Amino acid sequence: MKQFSLKDGQRLTIRTAKHEDASNLINYVKKIGGESDYLTFGENEFEITVEKEEELLESFLISDNKLYIIAEIDGKIVGSLNFSGGSRQRTKHTGEFGVSVEKKYWGLGIGRELINYLIDWAEEGDVIKKINLRVREDNKRAIGLYEKLGFKKEGVISRGFFVNDEYYSFICMGLEL
Repeated sequence: MKQFSLKDGQRLTIRTAKHEDASNLINYVKKIGGESDYLTFGENEFEITVEKEEELLESFLISDNKLYIIAEIDGKIVGSLNFSGGSRQRTKHTGEFGVSVEKKYWGLGIGRELINYLIDWAEEGDVIKKINLRVREDNKRAIGLYEKLGFKKEGVISRGFFVNDEYYSFICMGLEL
């Protein structure tokens, strides 16, 4: 667990998600699905039972190449990041993450702190040697953050995203550790 002071003075706690967080995480994800067109899911597209979410969270806790963390302010989930490494020996050292922050808290540095936590976790361990991500081509703010944190553009996946009857490309980015 790590604690930070945000730009507005609020205290942020970042910690590993536990199976007891399942219900709150489901509610959080349902809320943010309707707040941004940059996510891989939209409003009402995230359907999972509490039991399945608990199982998922447990699978992250017992793996040496997976991480699921949440950001909280006053005990309320305001952001999350999940990272999954490969399932086979040849790809175990690399994986991809997704990160989200509730819109009300954008611009406070929460996304940066979540990603820094991931990078620190990977560097402290002896498994992960490469962190990857995909970001929508027009999400300039996120791309700028990733570049500041050392991620490099590695390629483009055309028509990888379909929102509001329009296709968007993904930019693939990676950070070698």
